[in-house]
Amino acid sequence: MVDKSRRGDMLQGTLDVLVLKTLISGPAHGHTIAHVIERGSEDVLQVEHGSLYPALHRLEDRGLIASFWGTSENNRKAKYYRITPTGRKHLVKERGRWEALVQAVARVLGPPKEECE
Repeated sequence: MVDKSRRGDMLQGTLDVLVLKTLISGPAHGHTIAHVIERGSEDVLQVEHGSLYPALHRLEDRGLIASFWGTSENNRKAKYYRITPTGRKHLVKERGRWEALVQAVARVLGPPKEECE
């Protein structure tokens, strides 16, 4: 069971990487991006609009994503985001860093040898 008081805590920069990963499968608007991240994390991560939209603007300013206007599933005007070639390269680099970080944390948190015996 997930501790609700800790649910959604993310390390700085995590949301940016998750947004880029979400957009690999195609353009999406903000609500869909948040939903995909939440569903993909089995609702452990909660994406607040107050965090998502600044992240989208930050990524767009850095040239990692681009935006365009389209029509949503509800037939409403919506801003869509797509990953750029630069964003794809950045995601590959950041994914490697995350894998190294996860392995390092697992080594530190893993049981000492005497606990394993």
